[in-house]
Amino acid sequence: MPNPAPRTRTAGVLLHPTSLPGPHGIGELGAEARAFVDWLGDAGVGRWQVLPLVPPGAGHSPYATPAALAMDPRLIDPRELVRDGLLDSVPPAPRLSPDRADFDASAAFKAPLLRAATERLLSGADHPLAAALAAFRRTSDWVDDASLFLALRGVYGGAPWWAWPAPIRDRDATALAEARRTHAAAVDHEVALQFLVARQWDALRAHAHARGVRVIGDLPIYVDLDSVDVWAARDQFQLHPDGSPRAVAGVPPDYFSETGQLWGNPLYDWEQMARDGYGFWRRRLARTFEQVDIVRIDHFRAFAAYWEVPAGAPDARGGRWVDGPGRALFDALASSIGDSPIIAEDLGIVGPEVHALLDAVGFPGMKVLHFAFGGGADNAYLPHNHVTNCVVYSGTHDNDTTVGWWQHASEPVRDHVRRYLRTDGSDIADVMCRAALGSVADTAVVPLQDVLGLGGDARMNVPGLAHGNWSWRVRGDAFNPATASRLRELTTLFDRCETPARG
Repeated sequence: MPNPAPRTRTAGVLLHPTSLPGPHGIGELGAEARAFVDWLGDAGVGRWQVLPLVPPGAGHSPYATPAALAMDPRLIDPRELVRDGLLDSVPPAPRLSPDRADFDASAAFKAPLLRAATERLLSGADHPLAAALAAFRRTSDWVDDASLFLALRGVYGGAPWWAWPAPIRDRDATALAEARRTHAAAVDHEVALQFLVARQWDALRAHAHARGVRVIGDLPIYVDLDSVDVWAARDQFQLHPDGSPRAVAGVPPDYFSETGQLWGNPLYDWEQMARDGYGFWRRRLARTFEQVDIVRIDHFRAFAAYWEVPAGAPDARGGRWVDGPGRALFDALASSIGDSPIIAEDLGIVGPEVHALLDAVGFPGMKVLHFAFGGGADNAYLPHNHVTNCVVYSGTHDNDTTVGWWQHASEPVRDHVRRYLRTDGSDIADVMCRAALGSVADTAVVPLQDVLGLGGDARMNVPGLAHGNWSWRVRGDAFNPATASRLRELTTLFDRCETPARG
């Protein structure tokens, strides 16, 4: 398979849209998002990396979702709906924190506005967007199933699909047709929400392209058990006849957890998937590339070998490694995705089989500087060991901010950093950003928190923590000419400046 990675040096900033500033409790896809994109362009940054754009699952996590091909309607900016003629006005939102996302309060504020907007859109064929909605529904082969599933979750009080009435649970054709008729209004509402969030995202992405910014998206390798993705394709997973999993996904003990991480996702039946040329995966990747320009596949190592944990196990320590599909999957995908650029998240316990698969498919892997220090000179994450075909990060959404990492680092790690980077640690975020941007890696990505030098209270996620994650937000005054100029100096200095300056 030809190497799909871009061969020019480029810089990126990691920031999920929910972390953007704005008046409605969480970040959205309107004016503040465009201002951030303009700031990226002014800073010479050609990549914006986001987390999965899906409807979130438990704990508001974007890595858990009831519909992996859908988008998160919470991202809709109601002010844009006024421009579209779907709302007359947007009332003032309740006073909400500018520093932490309040997902529940934001959803409560937006719910009647979104309901009013979809009702106006669906009320007749004479609305200017009616034809576009019809085209979206006709060409999005995933949206009717996803919308029916989301509607039925409401009908059945949030119960998981395996607890639904048997004919619906087992997707009896007659029962499904009746459900679509009975709950047509709820399904149409969900379809309209998907249309509206996609419309706002497409406009924002077009604005990014105009500023020379391309979007790096994130594709979790697994999907949730309680999702339309499993309900509609049960034969693609290792399930018992009643829908319960035979085994579940996780990872063994590692840097993040002494007991491993028990994710609980159902495992794929790779032999069954191979029979139709991995159609499930061709569809997922094609849908993701409709939304973003570059795809980071999370937990890529599971394609080589995955950690299988018996269903019902208390933690992940009792699992075992099982061979994944390997290169056969990517050979099958080549005809549908071609040279589309993919980044492989190859962190964690990585054996020779993972390196062999990466070499075979040519995708760039990841180097995280937080993992580079405290050992020997042969650590692959140290900048002098980087290769061009990789993506270097100071840290990721799962790491503490660099300032927080430094504050909690052991003395051997600190000593190594001091000697290697010639710093006393007082400017650690700036030094680590410089180390990433100065690497030979083709692409360097730094979290916005590190660009701004923020402490651990700005951390996005603590793996294994069920609640309290994903809520950090940035204030709008961070996107000012001074910070853009300072970052542009670095992107220019290290030959990563892709976007032209305005004016």
